[in-house]
Amino acid sequence: MRTETDSMGTLHVPADRYWGAQTQRALQNFKIGDERLPRAAIWALGTIKQVVAQVNADLGSLETRLAEAISAAAQEVIDGTLDDHFPLRIWQTGSGTQTNMNVNEVIANRQMGSKHPIHPNDHVNKSQSTNDVFPTSIHLAMVRQMQTHLLPRLVALQEAFGEKVSEFAEIVKIGRTHLMDATPLTLGHEFSAYAQQLTAAEQRITASLPHLCELPIGGTAVGTGLNTHPDYTARVVARLSETTGYELQRAPNAFEALACRDAVVSASGALKTLAVALFKIANDIRWLASGPRCGLGELQLPEMEPGSSIMPGKVNPTQCEAVTMVCAQVMGNDTTLTFAGANGALQLNVFMPVIAYNALQSIQLLGDACESFRVNCVEGIVPNREIIGRHLSESLMLVTALAPHIGYDKAAKVAQHAHEQGCTLREAAVAMEVLTGEAFDELVVPGDMTRPNLG
Repeated sequence: MRTETDSMGTLHVPADRYWGAQTQRALQNFKIGDERLPRAAIWALGTIKQVVAQVNADLGSLETRLAEAISAAAQEVIDGTLDDHFPLRIWQTGSGTQTNMNVNEVIANRQMGSKHPIHPNDHVNKSQSTNDVFPTSIHLAMVRQMQTHLLPRLVALQEAFGEKVSEFAEIVKIGRTHLMDATPLTLGHEFSAYAQQLTAAEQRITASLPHLCELPIGGTAVGTGLNTHPDYTARVVARLSETTGYELQRAPNAFEALACRDAVVSASGALKTLAVALFKIANDIRWLASGPRCGLGELQLPEMEPGSSIMPGKVNPTQCEAVTMVCAQVMGNDTTLTFAGANGALQLNVFMPVIAYNALQSIQLLGDACESFRVNCVEGIVPNREIIGRHLSESLMLVTALAPHIGYDKAAKVAQHAHEQGCTLREAAVAMEVLTGEAFDELVVPGDMTRPNLG
């Protein structure tokens, strides 16, 4: 152990860790749960510390040798080589001060023993407050994870469904509304709805990015920019843009940017909408694949693993179930984020660690789920043409094609007769002397019922 000191006194800290007294104090004071900030958030904090040190040196606010040492240590934070030195849980102060100081202390103590010691507050945290650094890290981490993790996987899933639309374009099947037989459509039509849902979800997520790219950095404690150089904010944002490759901007109003997390709440809403879409899609697919003998059985899913510890030979729609559980988690995360976003108190939102955790978890889970669902399920879906054809031929709702020719009421009686007698619609129409068999065959063509057919 070694002794570290902060404004509250001295503490013993593990000798093989770079954190200091404030981190150690937080470990003792917040023994709650085991949820830690995701790696993307630590990456973002390291990136901010590195850029700020470089800008402070450029502006003459920090000695070059100190800035270079801070930048070198921050690069290790960015690269993940110091991840074991960030032990704090998210259940701490609502501003994230303990985590910000954890990063400051690790970067400062990385130079332990140097002739030019670095101070976590005076040097690493120079021109900053947790109140502007932590929300900036949330925005930066979300932008990165959306761009590099979620959106590529979402687009790939959408494209996989698009390929199925073409592959299934000519397979006519029965539709279902209210879980009851309805008029025909093609399997391609059915899958086109899924592809469109994902396209719309991708557009909503992409639309949320510009607001997330507006950074609170430079507002320091309450939005005024106290203890910063007049050119500081513009230079930090410009260098962050250059470093990350994202088109970042300073927040149009620093006071709003510290007090509110509306951009994150809005982005979470887009993530929730994707979760809603994925839930519906995965649920549909497991319904359509149910069976194999006593369900709908119209789709065959890849058989990935045994499904039961007691029933030999059972195979379950496990990928669909995993996706729907992810969706439930993301919907719950959004509820927490909505409540947390509403808890801006005057000049500061004080729910930021849980905001960061939930937003980044949702992005990670959705990206992972899209990839797993595509690779392990969607790409391997094949239609069971025999069952699809049987369901189509047995459906009473083909009678809808007769309504324009014999009227709704008479068509309904044909359907009711077929249902009561257990016969086909054709047999019912002939028995009731409504139509000849030849006339029925001319009017009831399932393929013609998948598109506008009058006029």
